[in-house]
Amino acid sequence: MPVNLELKIKVDSHIPYRKILKNTGAKNRGVLNQKDIYYQVPSGLLKLRIENGNESLILYERDESGKKRWSDYRVIYFKSKKSEKIFSSVFEIETVVEKKRELFLFDNTRIHLDTVKNLGKFLELETLVVRGKKDAQKRFDNIIKLLKLDTSKQIRNSYRDLMIGKVNK
Repeated sequence: MPVNLELKIKVDSHIPYRKILKNTGAKNRGVLNQKDIYYQVPSGLLKLRIENGNESLILYERDESGKKRWSDYRVIYFKSKKSEKIFSSVFEIETVVEKKRELFLFDNTRIHLDTVKNLGKFLELETLVVRGKKDAQKRFDNIIKLLKLDTSKQIRNSYRDLMIGKVNK
């Protein structure tokens, strides 16, 4: 099962981060329009992601209370464009998260500049474990320094949790 290390921070603007990423040679992979449909499951998180017309089912587990946000995840890709109808007839929907995501790649890290409907702007890091967790942590820390991120402002919840919290207020 793939593993990555994650960080999420709410930001006022993506502009300063976009400039830093451009100057460091991070690869801009463009804009992803994503709709994540979260389903109720006994453990972990299960979401159907519809991204620029493509569909995938993502199951992941993460200890939100831990100091570090290591995630174990699995992805299944679909050719069908009818997955939403099928899964919604089988599973109860918890919430739907819609976002526009600018994706940058740098040193085995996905850097997301997210604009999430009803939640605002965020910066998210996902550093893939390739040569062990210690190596991933080092690369992760370097990107945090590069982007001058204040980790004390880290949000230790998924967009699902933030959306459910907003609805329940």
